[in-house]
Amino acid sequence: MAVYVYSVVAAGHPQRLDGVDGVGDPPADLRTVHNGKLSAVVSDAPEDLRPKRRDLAAHQSVQERLMADGTVLPLQFGFVTSDDDAVKAVLGERAELFTERLRALEGCAEYHLKAAQQEEALLREILRESDEARRLNEEIRSGRNSPELPLALGELVAQEVEVRHDQRAAAVVNVLREFARDERLSQATGDDFLNVSFLVDRDNEKPFRSSEQGLADELGEDFDLRLRGPLPPYSFV
Repeated sequence: MAVYVYSVVAAGHPQRLDGVDGVGDPPADLRTVHNGKLSAVVSDAPEDLRPKRRDLAAHQSVQERLMADGTVLPLQFGFVTSDDDAVKAVLGERAELFTERLRALEGCAEYHLKAAQQEEALLREILRESDEARRLNEEIRSGRNSPELPLALGELVAQEVEVRHDQRAAAVVNVLREFARDERLSQATGDDFLNVSFLVDRDNEKPFRSSEQGLADELGEDFDLRLRGPLPPYSFV
């Protein structure tokens, strides 16, 4: 039967899995596969595996249980291989890489931050601070019938939005990286101007969260900072 792989840990990790269910319906029993100084937490893979809420929650629960007792390399949901021997082979082939990653992640958790600014507030800011944008807007409001004006204003606003988003994203990351061991930037989508993950030492979690809250207070109600964590360090595996 195919095998579902949850994570990789050091062989010396306690690997306490009692009371935690695997994916599937009914839930699969968890077990470990060992090779040298590494272990993988696995279960039988259901034939109809889908990213259902129950299975996503089961996957996450395994990571959180392991993370509570030590360092973990969490795999993303849905990783399936042929059998236990295939898992054992990969543990052997990539032992050096996995060991290095476990060392790099030791004592850390991931914090994921997304940030956005209200569109109307950003437009007001641009019109307030950009003489050219304000001039174009006033000409349009005066009734001047020229199709070039809205186009010019739209292009200028788009440029201003990009510049301001980049500046604010860099400023936020620059403040928070002081409390992080590593960071991973991802493409921001929708209204967000920032999508970033930080690898934070457990000893720095409190100052990291306090600094993020300070940024949110400083930026004000026109900004929306959404911080999630502590999380298994998916972004750094």
